[in-house]
Amino acid sequence: MVATFSTNRKAAIPLHVIDLSGFDDWLQTQDEPVQAWVGANSFKGARGEVLMVPGVDGKPVMALAGYGTAGQRSRRRFHLAATAAKLPQGVYEIASGIPDENLAVECFGWLMASYRFDRYRGHSVSDVRLVAPATVDAARLEITVAAEWMIRDLINTPAADMGPAELESAAAGVAAAHDAEISVIRGDELLTQNFPMIHAVGRAADQATRAPRLIDMRWGKMGPTLTLVGKGVCFDTGGLNLKPSGSMGQMKKDMGGAANVLGLAQMIMALNLPLQLRVLIPTAENSVSGNSYRPGDVLTSRKGLTVEINNTDAEGRLVLADALALADEETPDLVVSMATLTGAARVAVGSDIAPFYTDDTPTAHNLSDAAARVEDPVWRMPFHDPYELNIEPAIADLDNAPSGGFAGSITAALFLRRFVEKSRYVHFDIYGWQLANAPARPKGGVGQGPRAILDALPDLLNL
Repeated sequence: MVATFSTNRKAAIPLHVIDLSGFDDWLQTQDEPVQAWVGANSFKGARGEVLMVPGVDGKPVMALAGYGTAGQRSRRRFHLAATAAKLPQGVYEIASGIPDENLAVECFGWLMASYRFDRYRGHSVSDVRLVAPATVDAARLEITVAAEWMIRDLINTPAADMGPAELESAAAGVAAAHDAEISVIRGDELLTQNFPMIHAVGRAADQATRAPRLIDMRWGKMGPTLTLVGKGVCFDTGGLNLKPSGSMGQMKKDMGGAANVLGLAQMIMALNLPLQLRVLIPTAENSVSGNSYRPGDVLTSRKGLTVEINNTDAEGRLVLADALALADEETPDLVVSMATLTGAARVAVGSDIAPFYTDDTPTAHNLSDAAARVEDPVWRMPFHDPYELNIEPAIADLDNAPSGGFAGSITAALFLRRFVEKSRYVHFDIYGWQLANAPARPKGGVGQGPRAILDALPDLLNL
């Protein structure tokens, strides 16, 4: 069940969040019984410390949470998420200690602290509730939390239960909830409608149940135009260039780009932003069979560019290319693609940061500033034009997997840029996975970039 704020302010226990450096000053403002209780329990305000302070009747009159030092906080995110995990059940209200500019992020972390992927086990409901601070937009935060919850659930679902058809169903559910239009091109119809590379990647999967498809969702009648494109490879074996078992184990997450754009779309529609939204999700399973596409094949894309296949495990850029070509045909004001595209991106910036590419410097600044505000870290990477030579093979227009292994994330982004010639374009090469448990971020699927993009949209599209 998605976490929400409590409205029971009367029952709320005041929560004082105490910076380590300001602990002594805070303590001197308290009554003698509180000072004695705090001293007896050796509470000092260290990051992660929690203390319940009882009244004369034994019932808690306040809760204390250590906030540590600024240096300690800079090495973590969502500090109150750790607090929420340690508090006893009840309703709490932040009484002091969190600067106004940090309240929304800390509340987001608190709500996400109760996330569990419980589809295959008993459902859990958090008994540690938070009353929304008066200065926080509670409705917006709850919308953001619900979308992030959905992103994680989609990525965490095993491929047996999250194939192209199930991803289509998830998109249809989002569309229905917000009166959006949705259409889907499936199987061999992709060839008829000129999406040959989406079809090539997905044709080896069982066509009865897991046929490739292109999901197309539209919402909004007025305002600037935004098109989101998300890679929806629901499982990636690598194709005939088969992945080793260690690399294949996490490949249920290879539809993380699709999950992230669906989450962002849900935020945009639920907030009723004044724009025209289009969401394109090319979805397929990169399987192995007698009709798999092969290394050495040359595919002709929707745009007419030919692509030499040097590695069938570089399939994400193929399905995205056809969808991006379609997106660019309408020349929207902004095209954003999101994909778990390359291991090189993870090597470059690690698993916690979402690298992005754009030729437009004001767009890059808007995204970076928004990411800092909402603590959804991103980092601009270069469209380095001299590397264009690396994606041009001898017998076709483009190479889907340049040899050598250098600058793999950059060359993949350059490949995609060839299919967006008219529109302002941003590409996110995300990881989509939390490697180990952290406050508000349990191990598993995770959103990367949607909150930053959402916060930047007023500047990106002059809303």
